Amino acid sequence: MTLALCTGESRDVRPRVRRLAAGLAAAAALALPTVGAQTLHRFADADLALGEKLIAEHACAACHQRKMGGDGSAIYRPKGRINTPGAMRGMVDYCSVELKLQLFPEEVTAIAAVLQRDHYRFPAANPGAAKP
Repeated sequence: MTLALCTGESRDVRPRVRRLAAGLAAAAALALPTVGAQTLHRFADADLALGEKLIAEHACAACHQRKMGGDGSAIYRPKGRINTPGAMRGMVDYCSVELKLQLFPEEVTAIAAVLQRDHYRFPAANPGAAKP
């Protein structure tokens, strides 16, 4: 591609266009994570390692497989039932009571935090502030 100048000369502008395109692509790649990233709900002060340990210790996946079939993951998205982090934490508490696990509130929160990270990924209500 050439550009005719007022002086009667012409110049090949392809190198400039390529550099401009590369610069725009780099700028877009840097901006993309901040523009398109979604802030997720975070259970403040939740102990993820404890949640993982409790999930394994109480064989949650095996119970979910018995209830739902397959790999048990369908239990994490019942239609219309679990739509908020609070509802999901309440369901963990319900399992604790029904199965007589006697989990402490911080243990319920730890399990809910792992489920949020691995399955639900609810957006934060206010992206600027994470709530427990």
